Amino acid sequence: MSCERPNIVVFLTDDHGQWAARCYENTELITPNMDYLATSGVKMNQAYTPSPVCSPARACLYTGRLPSQHGIHDWLREHDLENEHPGLTGEVTIAELLQQEGYYTGLVGKWHCGRGCEPKPGFDRWFSYQVNQYPHFGAIRFSDQGKPIEQQGHQTPFLTDQAISFLRQRPKDKPFLLFVNYVNTHSPHSDQPKRWVSAYRKCSFRDIPDEGPSKAHGRPCPPWAHAVTNHREELAQYYAAVSFIDEQIGRVLDELEGMGALENTLVVYTSDHGHMTGRHGLHSKGNATVPQNFIDDSILVPCLLFWKKGLPTGAVRNEPVDHCDLFRTLLDAAGVATKDLEEELNLPGRSYLPLIRGESDRAPWRTAQFCEYGNARMIRTQEYKLIRRYPGPNGHFPDELYDLENDPWERVNRVNDLSLSDVKMELSRQLDAHFSQYEIPGRSGIDVARQPLCNGHEPWHLDSETGRSMVER
Repeated sequence: MSCERPNIVVFLTDDHGQWAARCYENTELITPNMDYLATSGVKMNQAYTPSPVCSPARACLYTGRLPSQHGIHDWLREHDLENEHPGLTGEVTIAELLQQEGYYTGLVGKWHCGRGCEPKPGFDRWFSYQVNQYPHFGAIRFSDQGKPIEQQGHQTPFLTDQAISFLRQRPKDKPFLLFVNYVNTHSPHSDQPKRWVSAYRKCSFRDIPDEGPSKAHGRPCPPWAHAVTNHREELAQYYAAVSFIDEQIGRVLDELEGMGALENTLVVYTSDHGHMTGRHGLHSKGNATVPQNFIDDSILVPCLLFWKKGLPTGAVRNEPVDHCDLFRTLLDAAGVATKDLEEELNLPGRSYLPLIRGESDRAPWRTAQFCEYGNARMIRTQEYKLIRRYPGPNGHFPDELYDLENDPWERVNRVNDLSLSDVKMELSRQLDAHFSQYEIPGRSGIDVARQPLCNGHEPWHLDSETGRSMVER
């Protein structure tokens, strides 16, 4: 399949678990635009985040590198620690690479890889937050090309207005890259449109098992995390947020179609990482527990790709892919040669464009997925998941091994099961080999205690008994 360079629109949402969409078999959510992207494009069933928390996950997509390469290991508290962590300073982003190739580039919404109030290199158009992403409704402070402005009301339609403005005002003689980064699915789970919340309050929420957390995953819900006092209301708000985002996707698709640009625009919908919202008895993502977790619902993300001129229709893929692969895939679609980049930046990802087109490629796709979060690392195959934990400021927690075929909900840690010793040894070998190939000394998650603070509440800085921060400020 050959065609001219496509425009690229990436919807990168926040805390949207893969399970929370009709096209991923949720039986109650209303998501017609996500469903359209799935049935008219390609759905990746085994799409993972490289790290189950905001900032490192986003940095992986922007740079194509692992946290142990770009150096962001937890969410960045931007408003009072901006001088302690360098963010992506010095890293090469996909925006810079495509801008150099003649693309007009923009970001609307959440950045969260350093101070969002300041436009970042590689972006021709910058519309993010002046301080942070809150609230979902009310007076929200934005940064428009670095100029502070305030908007009243629901922020999501206003971000869509900015995305549409970008599409209308862009140079017509250039292809474009646009990130549209909504945050409604992030806590606090409140202040979503009443028309949606009211509808979802009537749901059974049958896709959320009623169960408590497994002791295998450590201590749940640190005190600083979002407190859940009414689970049904939390779910109604979360479901409303998903449908509200879905509406905005439709507005952008309609705009692209109206200007005749949709057929040659690669549209991607994904999330930085997953979210549990009560599944597994937990209410967040990788930092829902101490120590940090890699439960599938924390790491699985929706990943839908639509490009009428360049991709098949209605394809479903089950190979494991992640944001580092998506970085390479977007560059591949744009015709950017990445061989030199692969060597210079030691990129761990691989374009899956040939895979989803059914074209022959140089080697079979991998069968294992890797993930890291600070001083913990994971390898997952179809059959097993191994989590290795390394010493940190709050101690050294046990490793974990799950038999996914017999225990898909990850309730029983079998790391000490002698019958699985060979499995554990082989997975450990693959995990060590992977990170030995890519980690950078001084940025490695194993050495995270000596790196700049991200927020002072990193899982490795929380007391395992009280859940309180051990960092003296």
